[in-house]
Amino acid sequence: MTAAPKPRRRSIREDAINLPNLLTFLRIALIPLVLWLISLGTPQARFWAVCVYAVTAITDFLDGWLARRRGLVSVLGKFLDPLADKLLVMSLLVYLIALAEVHWLAVVLLLARELSITSLRVIAMTEGVMIAAGQGGKEKTALQMVAILFLVVHHPYELHFAPGVSFWVDFNVVGNYLLYLSILLAFTSATEYVKLFVEAVEKKEARLRAQDERGEP
Repeated sequence: MTAAPKPRRRSIREDAINLPNLLTFLRIALIPLVLWLISLGTPQARFWAVCVYAVTAITDFLDGWLARRRGLVSVLGKFLDPLADKLLVMSLLVYLIALAEVHWLAVVLLLARELSITSLRVIAMTEGVMIAAGQGGKEKTALQMVAILFLVVHHPYELHFAPGVSFWVDFNVVGNYLLYLSILLAFTSATEYVKLFVEAVEKKEARLRAQDERGEP
């Protein structure tokens, strides 16, 4: 039997211009536009900021789906996708501190958590251990995205559900409460990552000890 040909390795340049990664670059490029619209301060500008923010959320789903469907998963994509998410979330939250729409301590806690987990993953990679995103981390990210959506809307609105049934919702207040809840999930999921890291390193050390005992290289 003839061996199946190995798939050709793509260059970084080729990876950079494939559709999933182009969508990720678009997501990063839209961040200044969202910030500019927020800076205008009017309800109309906030509406358009929400629309642009929604586009970033859609591209976040599409780039991963296309990469898997078309077999375009790449090292560059694995680096850019979480980077784009963190740039979007943190740039918006830091800017909202300047507008006094979120408390600085909440953002500091989230930044500290993200930096800690990123550092933990880098250390794990140097040990040859990969730490995949856990369910808690995914739930935290989803809740953060919803919280930021409410924070971007910012203004209070009267919501009508039926004739004579309506009430006012302060989107800034709701967004802040959701952000606080995401902080709780962030630190809960952080303990999951630490546990996964310790277990993975212990398994690696046990495997190396077993190889030494068998005299394997």
